[in-house]
Amino acid sequence: MIRKIIHIDEEKCNGCGICAEACHEGAIDIVDGKAKLVRENFCDGFGDCLPGCPTGAITFEEREAPAYDETAVKEAQEKKMMKEMEQHAAGQGCPGSRFMQLKNNEETSQTTMTSMKPVSRLGQWPCQIKLLPTQAPFYDGAKLLIAADCTAYAYANMHEDFMKGKVTMIGCPKLDEGDYTEKLTEIISNNNITGVTIVRMEVPCCGGLQRAAENALKTSGKFIPWQVVTISRDGKILE
Repeated sequence: MIRKIIHIDEEKCNGCGICAEACHEGAIDIVDGKAKLVRENFCDGFGDCLPGCPTGAITFEEREAPAYDETAVKEAQEKKMMKEMEQHAAGQGCPGSRFMQLKNNEETSQTTMTSMKPVSRLGQWPCQIKLLPTQAPFYDGAKLLIAADCTAYAYANMHEDFMKGKVTMIGCPKLDEGDYTEKLTEIISNNNITGVTIVRMEVPCCGGLQRAAENALKTSGKFIPWQVVTISRDGKILE
């Protein structure tokens, strides 16, 4: 079929690899020091790889090419993520930051109903924004909870009212170094996120967390339902 696809001018290419990193679909590899479009059916024709090229070696062209295979792309991404997870499990990096999906199943929910004992609704590990990976299987179709870490101490029913059914991401802009915007933008841009809830304290420093989340949503270019909930210092939801 004739469709729009990228073209890489190897004479201009300096092999920096920026395009390969920018291509979330994995269509580009660095071969013998040059960027090459090695999987034409992985190229969606949107050109995420274009803006970062320092030599202007990448352009669009319309030509005969296989159709974009979204299923194959997702399978390749999942295999890559699983490999990364296996590497973490093998002992690479801090053991406490190895990411995993946690299961809070129907049996657990039923136990809660009958015993009236609280149960954890944390669905993945880690939960600190700084430690979370930018891509992982638990993001697929997920709703994000971006919460200030103090909210769980101030609001008594945090697990049931906010964490249940969501990927929980916590942070404190006053204590953590740097801004969360870039990390949150990568997560929202590179994954199938279906909703975002921002839970913050009423104190001014929590504004940094809210701004980072809002900027990430805007920068991602995606239309995703989102809301902000503010918790008072005495544990009430402020209208």
